[in-house]
Parts: sequence; structure tokens; C-alpha cells
Amino acid sequence: MNARVKICCISSQEEAATAVRHGVSAIGLVGRMPSGPGVISDDMIREIAGAVPPGVSAFLLTSETTARGIIDHQKRTNTPVLQIVDYVKHEVLAEVKRTLPAVKIVQVIHVTGDDDVKLAAEYSAVADALLLDSGNPYADVKVLGGTGKTHNWDLSRKIVSEVRVPVFLAGGLSPLNVKEAVDYVKPYGVDICSGLRTNGMLDSTKVAEFFRNING
Repeated sequence: MNARVKICCISSQEEAATAVRHGVSAIGLVGRMPSGPGVISDDMIREIAGAVPPGVSAFLLTSETTARGIIDHQKRTNTPVLQIVDYVKHEVLAEVKRTLPAVKIVQVIHVTGDDDVKLAAEYSAVADALLLDSGNPYADVKVLGGTGKTHNWDLSRKIVSEVRVPVFLAGGLSPLNVKEAVDYVKPYGVDICSGLRTNGMLDSTKVAEFFRNING
């Protein structure tokens, strides 16, 4: 089965259309963050999410950590998928699922060491999918995505093999390394932001190369 592709940090209708034209399965729309690229307004997120065609999922990246904050953010943007980029209590995710039963929850795991394999397994019991990234939620200024850095794919591979929910691989992917990443980690999907950009803008040539290489 071919890995799905999610392009993150989409900042405009034009970028969304470029991603869709190349066959993307999902787009990522970044809400307010303590750091990192791609942040756009909730109004813009709602506009872009409402315009993507059937079959393409719009993920809201939210740094909210309370059930009320997450729920309110989703209601402002009307996205069908929530990507929780920080670590929250399991009961928070349970409350979000009770309140928004039609909305899927993707929990980000920032892969920094062996302990994150266990953490991923624990979150897999309460989330619909996981996304493995290279951030640092413990830094003084939290880094919750968009680092452009890879992490230890041995750990990612172990997580994929041990959990029963779909797993997306993110962090430092590019047209040059995505085939190796998919072949080794065997994720359900891949997620990419900075690796497809030139001068901060989504680069259609890089997107085309990425799709050629991922399953080639």
C-alpha cells in the first residue's frame, strides 16, 4: 500500500490547490503556535478547509491543551481532523471525542528517545492516529513542529510496528529522503512542510519530485 501524503503549513487557497493537484491526501493548517512556521488565522484555516475537495482531509494543528480550548478551536475552523501538537492528558482527548464525535484526533509524538515508544503506545489507546515528529515540547519556548530535522527512524519504525492505529512520519522529510523513510519506517502516511518550500513558498517542482520519489 502506498503511503499517504500530507502537506503541512498550507497558507493560502493557492497552496492548497497546488497540493490537491499533485494528489495529496491531506493538508495541514497551522493555528497559533509558540514557535515555528506556517501559522495562519483561524478565519483563513476555515476558508481553506471549506474549499478542499472530497477525499482530501484538512488537519487543524492546535497547540491548545485543554478540552475547552481544543473544542473551541475546532469550532472556529470547522476542520474534520484535529492534530494535537502538544502533550495533553488522556481525559482531555476523551472529552474532545465525546463532544466532537465526528472529528478525528491525531496526536503528535515528538520522538526524542526510547521512552517515546511507550508514550506512543499509551496515546494510541485514545487517539485515532499518531504523527511522529522532531519537536521539543519541553523547551523554554516549545518547539511543536516544522523543525525540518529528522529524528531516530529506528524508534519510529518500532512505534509503527507496535501500535494498531495509523502512524504518520514527519520531521526533516524531503524529495531526497522520503523513499528511504517510507521503505524503512513503513508509516501509514508522511507529513512534510519545509522540505517542499523555496523562500518560504510551496514549490510545485519539489512537490512533483516528492510524489515521483515516494513510491517509485
